[in-house]
Parts: sequence; structure tokens; C-alpha cells
Amino acid sequence: MKKIVLSTLTALSIATVASAADVKLYQDANGQVFTSAAEGRTELNIQPETKKKNSITIVDQNSPDFLLGKETHINMKFVADDNPDMWLKAGVRVQGTFQDQKTDYKATDTATKFDKEVSDAYLRRVRFEVSAGFNKYTSFVMDVRNDKANYQDVGEESFNVGDAYVQIKKPFDTSLVNFKLYRAKIDVSRTETIKSAHTLHYDRPTVADEAAQFITHNRRGTNAQMFGDWNKKVHYQVAFGDGTYSGAFSDATGAKLAKSTFEQSSFFYGGKVLLSPFDGWEEKEKTETYFGEGQHFSIGAAYWNSPDISYKSTSTGAATTKINHELTNFEISAHYKGLMAQAEYFHFNGVVKNFAVAGQGELGSSNGWYATSEYVFKDLSYIAPFVRYESWNKYNDQAGYDFTSKIAGLNWYLKGNSIKAGIAYQQDEYGSKLKDGERTVSTLKLTSQFFF
Repeated sequence: MKKIVLSTLTALSIATVASAADVKLYQDANGQVFTSAAEGRTELNIQPETKKKNSITIVDQNSPDFLLGKETHINMKFVADDNPDMWLKAGVRVQGTFQDQKTDYKATDTATKFDKEVSDAYLRRVRFEVSAGFNKYTSFVMDVRNDKANYQDVGEESFNVGDAYVQIKKPFDTSLVNFKLYRAKIDVSRTETIKSAHTLHYDRPTVADEAAQFITHNRRGTNAQMFGDWNKKVHYQVAFGDGTYSGAFSDATGAKLAKSTFEQSSFFYGGKVLLSPFDGWEEKEKTETYFGEGQHFSIGAAYWNSPDISYKSTSTGAATTKINHELTNFEISAHYKGLMAQAEYFHFNGVVKNFAVAGQGELGSSNGWYATSEYVFKDLSYIAPFVRYESWNKYNDQAGYDFTSKIAGLNWYLKGNSIKAGIAYQQDEYGSKLKDGERTVSTLKLTSQFFF
């Protein structure tokens, strides 16, 4: 019996030490173990113990240590044990807002316009995100969302699809060439391209929101795009696809057009180039939240065209007007440790002055810009004050079409972007020619986010 036990221990020791050499072990009828085959000996099937690779991951091990722990990756990842190139990611994003909003009208017609103050609580974003890897090159990303649930008096609304695209990554084993197909964002604006979970303020600049609708619906109308980078120094994107959405087609006042009078016969097209010219300051990921880590500097420019839009309105009478929407965008962004600064400029061409007034269907242009900055105090549990200023002339060279917005706020990164809270005060000034007239809107917001 002792001989059998010793032989077994010997077998295990040999298997452990010599597993790399694929040593075969044999045992005779008496239980003795040998390293060579012979008559009366049978081969032992002893497998060395191997460390199992984690198949489910969520925590970003490179994250700073926040008050509530390390930040998570975007969604939890499940990797197939029998094929590591196949995986599934799933996650959620919830952004809540409690706000108090005051509107001060400047118009003298107090019978139809009067000052008001409204308190509101709503879910700014509610999203379920999922993605799947099919093989080494191909994956699918999508989300379903119910944004602004209970905002003002809109009720619960309904879920709809946001992103829904197939990504083909490095099919030629180079970062210069990648593809996305279907509902993927085109880069009409830096802040619109950045994931909303990574922006400083949940409501993006108004001028950037217009850029998101000016070329294609929500900057992700069904399209095909090619993108890539060269050593993180040069990034680019080119795309074409479904053009401007009739329900988001508006004039300089902000008024919408009846869908039945709108038609577009051509695809949009265009592209974006982004440069990181300084060594050690490369843009590796588009975000507005850096948590006081690292540094980057980048500048970029884009041109997009959504042509052959036909419409009728009161301002054009019975005639059909045909226009092109052209958008030019410039961006600059930098951060060094705790300090981040970012700015963008937009030029819109093909802007209709006013749909509703006869003789005001003339076309013009529009210019706008914003700048934003944040400073992260790492030693104060990642409390980060931020500011943003926005100026937009919705119809150039005409009085009364100006819009300005000022925001000051404070974010608290309790677990990076996975769990954060904030407070912000915003003051918006509307010109007399804009929809609802000249007014000042002041809003105090308490915000929170849970995201993984």
C-alpha cells in the first residue's frame, strides 16, 4: 500500500515539474510508476493543474482608487471558455435629475407670456447596453433607451434603439482601417461623439445638439463609415448615409416643419480629421473626464454635407425650395493632470430664416461656439468644479437670433463615472426672434449617475 501511495505521489510530482516537456507516465499491476512503456504497463492520464483565465470581468484595474472603489469598464464582459474571440458585454446607464427652473420673459405681452417657476424630477437617461464579439474582427454594439422619462409633462415615453452597429476592427491588421455599419455616430462634434456617461454635464451645448440633427438624425442615422488612426497621432473618419430627419428639421427660430412637406433624395457625406501633434500628448480616447491622470492635446476639423433637401412652407408659398445642409466643425481639447479645457466652433450653411412667415423663407448661415473646463481635486475625494460658456447666433447678421448659456457646477466622482453626483447652475438667454420670445431661463440641477 505504501508503495502505491509513494508511486502516486511520484507521478504527481513528475507531472507537475515536467508538464512542459509532455512527459508520459506508465503504471504496472503493482502500482509502480515508470517513465517508459513496457509490457504490462498502462499509460496514466494525469493532467497538470492550470490556472483558469477569468471569463467575466468588470473592474478597471488601472483606475484610480475613488471613495467607493475603482471605476468599472464600460459594461461587464463575458468571454466564452471555448473561444476567447467570442464574448458578450452587458451594462446599464441611469442618470437622474432634480431641478428647479425659473423663466423670466422680457416681452410686454404679459397676457400670453408670464414668468414662471417649475420644479421637476426626471430620468435624463435610462439605457440598457449590450455588445457581442463574433470573432477576432467583428462585433455588434447596441442599446435601448428611454431618455427624459417624466421630463416636464411628457410622461414615461417609450424605449427606442440608440446605437446599433456592426464594427469590423483591423481587418487588414492595421489601426488605419476599421469600419462601422448602420446606426453609429458620425463625428459632427467632439462633445456629441463622447459617450454621455463621460461628459461633464448631462445636457450638451445647444449648438452641438443642433449639429447632431443638421446632417443626419441624432448624428447616427443609418450609415457606413471608415475610420482609424496612425500611431494615435492622426485620427480620421469618413462616412455617408441617411440624411436629415424631417422631424428635426427646424428654422432659425427653432420651429419645426410639417413632415408631409419634406423630402430628401441624397445621402449625407463628409468626414473628420483629428491631430495630436505633440509626443506624449496623444489622444487615446475621446472623453471629458480624466480624473487628474495623464495629459493630451488635440485639434480637429470636420466637413459634412446633407444635400438635396426639398420642402414647402408658409414662407415659400406653393413653391418647393431645395437646399443643402453644410456643417463645418473645429475642435480643440487638452488636459494636464487635474485641469481639462475644451472648445468647439460650428458653422451651419443652408439655414432657413423662418418657416411660418411669408417672405422669410430666405436662406442664410449660423455660427456658434462653446468652451468648457474642469479641475479635479484628487486630494478632496475627486471633487471637480467645472464651467461652460456657449454663444450661438442662429441667423447671422440679424438681431434677435442670439442665444447664450452659462453654466457653473461641481461633480463628485465617487467611483469615477461608474457612480457620480453633481450640482450645476445654468442661465440661458434667448433673443426676441427665437421660439417663445425673449427670455432668461435659470436652472438649478442636482444630478446623479450609475453606470457600468
